[in-house]
Amino acid sequence: MAFFPWEDRYRIGVDRIDLQHEKLVGLLNDLYEAMHAGEGREALGRVLTGLTRYVRTHFSFEEQMMRERGYPGFSAHREKHEKMTRKVMEIQEAFEKEEIISPVQVSNFLKGWLQKHILETDRKFGDFCQAQE
Repeated sequence: MAFFPWEDRYRIGVDRIDLQHEKLVGLLNDLYEAMHAGEGREALGRVLTGLTRYVRTHFSFEEQMMRERGYPGFSAHREKHEKMTRKVMEIQEAFEKEEIISPVQVSNFLKGWLQKHILETDRKFGDFCQAQE
């Protein structure tokens, strides 16, 4: 069983964003599987690098869509993206400095944040897009 199983309830109704979210969930599941294989620290570095890169790409894409569609919640949504980007960068920096970072704590934090962000914040944007169509 996956650490973070992808379910239909995470779909916001915007196909490209849903696919990107599914990829983010996959990165977390990769980390979880690596931890169970005893490769947690090595996998954490790989996943953090991929996550840092992908978060920037994903957030940029979402924000571009929001601007193009005139989404009224854009500023608040962007602030949440900026806060999460800073947090992921802090985790990446701590890992690179070889400060103690638990793959379990990181994966639990990321899972909780992503679930909440998709189900609450991104859902509002998805509903806005559906109402426009």
